[in-house]
Formats: sequence, structure tokens, C-alpha cells
Amino acid sequence: MESLTTIYFVRHAHSVYSTDELGRPLSEKGFADAKRVAKRMEKESVDIVVSSPYKRAMQTVEYTAEYFQVEIEAIEEFKERVLASGEVSDFDTAIEKVWTEETFAWDGGESNIIAQKRGVRALFHLLNQYENKNIVIGTHGNIMVIIMNYFSKEYDFRFWKNIEMPDIYRLTFKGNQLQAVQRLWGDKNG
Repeated sequence: MESLTTIYFVRHAHSVYSTDELGRPLSEKGFADAKRVAKRMEKESVDIVVSSPYKRAMQTVEYTAEYFQVEIEAIEEFKERVLASGEVSDFDTAIEKVWTEETFAWDGGESNIIAQKRGVRALFHLLNQYENKNIVIGTHGNIMVIIMNYFSKEYDFRFWKNIEMPDIYRLTFKGNQLQAVQRLWGDKNG
């Protein structure tokens, strides 16, 4: 029997907007959805739960970690990509530009290629450290899709625009080779 490692990318649920990226909490709807995420994950077998250190990502996988009785390990590399050092005047234009030109970065921000290297390095570390395990990663929409884009260009700007908050994708790996991707959220799945 071949050994496979399963990654569950969990994009954080709705949060209360503030400029405090690190401490921004889930909204009431976000907490309700985090409970739905845990209910969906009960159908899976989870060994490890890691998360971006951002509060909204941690809170989204908190109920899942409780259910499986595991601690959440914060991993800096799964934090959201930094778009720019300050506010951007037109978010939609700014985000589309970094997706269109993967090496372009706004002042103080990360290009897609730089954010991807950070995220993929952390993912490969987990795949090597926890081979044959099932790992939940609480993370953010942009960095999640940027990491998925490393394996297939179908995970692009248009794909990112259509993911939900929260959302769950199961990625199956043999070693560091992606074997399959399945969405576990949405009307039929969530």
C-alpha cells in the first residue's frame, strides 16, 4: 500500500475587519462557520493541526483541534501574503497586478513568487516531518492559492476570487508530489 500524506488547507472564516492583521478576530458568523468547519472535519482523520499565527486563522481551526485533541502549532510561513507596507488605494487593482506579474511587488509587499517560496518551503517541511499523516493548516486565501499554484497553474487569480470564507481543500501527496485536490466545502460539502 502506498503511503500518502494529506493536507487540509482551511481558509479562515469571516473576521471583524481592522488594520490589526495579527490580532483580528473572527466575527459572530466566523465563529459559527468555524464550528461548521470542525463538524465537516469530524468525517476526516486528523493527526496534526497547524496554523498561521494570525488570530482569525487560529480561531477557524480551534474547534477542529479540540475535537481531535491536538494542540495548534503556529507556523509563521502560513500567514497571509503582505500586499504592501501600507494601505493600497485600490485593492482589486493591486491584487490583480501581483497575480498577473508574479515577480512584481508593491512597496513593502511580497510578490507572488516570494510568498509562494515561503509557503511551499513550509509545506514541504510539514510533508517531510509528518509523512503519512493528516495535517490541517489554518491559513488565508491568497497564500493558500499561491501555494496551490506552485503545483498547478489552474489555481490562479480567477480561482482565488471564487473561494469562500471559510473554505477547505484536501490535497493528497506522495512524498512532495501532489496527487489529488478535492474541495470539501460549499453547498454540497460544507
